[in-house]
Amino acid sequence: MRNDTGCDARLRDILSRVKTIAMVGASDKETRPSYGVFAFLLEQGYHVTGVNPGLAGKTVHGAAFFKTLADIPGPVDMVDIFRNSAAAGGIVDEALALDLKPKVIWMQLGVRDDAAAERARAFGIDVVMDRCPKIEYQRLRLRRDDHREMLSSGC
Repeated sequence: MRNDTGCDARLRDILSRVKTIAMVGASDKETRPSYGVFAFLLEQGYHVTGVNPGLAGKTVHGAAFFKTLADIPGPVDMVDIFRNSAAAGGIVDEALALDLKPKVIWMQLGVRDDAAAERARAFGIDVVMDRCPKIEYQRLRLRRDDHREMLSSGC
């Protein structure tokens, strides 16, 4: 089974309505997949914040990094988990402890935690597992100009 994310329309909807993303496990190393995905999402007009205790207080691609999700000033629409499956549950719990909960929990390729997904869904949060937003954005042929227009119009 690929995953439980549903149809392309659901993924397109998620990627179209999300404006702010916290990427947990983002890296400043150019050889890491998270480095490229972080840059790609910024290029598409998303406001992306890094969460990595080792990079807290630094910037990568001009974007700020924080130690934890709770340290990010202001709400985020999506938490993108770029850590392994064993770490996903704790990250989901951290997101659920936020006063303003994210609309989406997105677990990267190879990352899956069904129990954590159910905890998030109990709060009405959309969950995507074992997929990459960059790959899905490109596969669904979302256009940067269309997405930026949606972001600026508040759609």
